[in-house]
Amino acid sequence: MQRQFDDLQLGSIELFCLAAEAGSFTAAALIAGVTPAAVSRSVSRMEERLGVRLFARTTRSVKLTDSGRRYFEECREALAQLVEAQREIMGQQQTPSGTLRISVPTTYGHHRILPLLPAFRARFPDVNVEVNISNRNIDFVGEGYDMAIRVRAIPDSGLIARLLEDAALVLVATPDYLKRAGTPQSVDELTQYECIQYELPSSGRRIPWLFHEHGKDRELLGTSGFTCSDDVLGGVTLAKHGAGLFQTYRFIVEQELADGSLVEVMPACGGRSRPFSLLYPQSRHVPLRLRAFIDFLMEAQKGWRRA
Repeated sequence: MQRQFDDLQLGSIELFCLAAEAGSFTAAALIAGVTPAAVSRSVSRMEERLGVRLFARTTRSVKLTDSGRRYFEECREALAQLVEAQREIMGQQQTPSGTLRISVPTTYGHHRILPLLPAFRARFPDVNVEVNISNRNIDFVGEGYDMAIRVRAIPDSGLIARLLEDAALVLVATPDYLKRAGTPQSVDELTQYECIQYELPSSGRRIPWLFHEHGKDRELLGTSGFTCSDDVLGGVTLAKHGAGLFQTYRFIVEQELADGSLVEVMPACGGRSRPFSLLYPQSRHVPLRLRAFIDFLMEAQKGWRRA
């Protein structure tokens, strides 16, 4: 038997059916956890491959053509059969197996997730793990990811979010820098210091530092001759080499704080945090390999103390 479809084509068929049922690309995108543009591109590729128009488009909605309606009825029945076959085989499968594709941000990847993977593979040797380490937004369906971990998960009807931890923030600098520049005592004094900034590559927006001072939450956008983007760990490296002050997650610099190469600055103004959540597509049938990994992470996070 010759291969008729690749994974992208099968994903396109599923998005086409969602759009047909919902009556709009935007609604289908919300369900699938992708962008409306991704749904539109997917449908356009299908139409080009088939040589027919599947939808009649307006600015507000889409409507199936006669050819599109016939194709939708056949595809819907075929997908239902695939779901039933998957349900049956998953019911028989007792051991997690297959390839698990996950996307994690740089900080959390290096300091939380990657150190756990050898133990996960030792427990589930039939699961192969592919890790994408980046801070970009992903297309779950189009890129074939099972799960992602992100800061401040945006509510999405097509995704399930589970909180992993509220990661405590800490302001750090080297002892030599503080000896040279002095130690700030208040948030307002930070404007007189080198405050290493992190900039979001997608928007160019600088991430504010978070503090709790005199019973109130405060934010600060400092000034510095140093700005990092893409990888937050660049700011940590600069701070470790005496470039200035940097606010980061405590779990990243625990070793440096313990050995004294970095010291915590203004601990009385601490106490703020940012949440990390795991995200995965909403589905009635979660693959066994993904369920095993989620359970593994939820077990591991019990040991991640919140300072």
